[in-house]
Amino acid sequence: MLCKQKKFIKNIKIFTLLLFAPILIPIPSLNLNEAKAALEFQWDSNPNYKRLKWFQKNSEKGARNTIFYFLRPFDRKAGLLKINMKIPKNFKSTLKKEKITLCQVKIGGFDTRTKCINNIPADIEINEEKTSLDIFPYSPIPANKDSYAIVFKVFNPRKAGLYQFHSFGQLIGKKNPVSSYLGSWTIVID
Repeated sequence: MLCKQKKFIKNIKIFTLLLFAPILIPIPSLNLNEAKAALEFQWDSNPNYKRLKWFQKNSEKGARNTIFYFLRPFDRKAGLLKINMKIPKNFKSTLKKEKITLCQVKIGGFDTRTKCINNIPADIEINEEKTSLDIFPYSPIPANKDSYAIVFKVFNPRKAGLYQFHSFGQLIGKKNPVSSYLGSWTIVID
């Protein structure tokens, strides 16, 4: 009789273990939090390539989005008279002059949000193919310790992927009015 009781207790312990095991052991497939890696990899790394910082509020395809393309103090060698931005051909979005601004920005961090402090009045021109954007500030952007941003308020493209925007700037004090390379932003649409 004692042997049957021990066997019964052992069977109950195994049964309860099997019953509560799914609750006690975390299931990796139920992890709904997505990890966003902050790693950018290029196949053919060019020594002349300069990665610029950017921030977007929503990365889902087809969603309403606000994208900040930052020009930080160490991204600018001198003041800027003109900013030219090359837009990828496959970035099929609703680009309108009214929804593009240039502003002095406060870059957010862990406990603060990214936001425009002062709007910079500027003329904005988009070419017909929507592959190039020219920004002419009314007064030159100084080479000080302030950060500036080009802000897009757009609907994201319906196609997910990486989109690389290149920026060029016409610097103050240059005798030659040719724009020089400032850097590139690579944004992600999920």
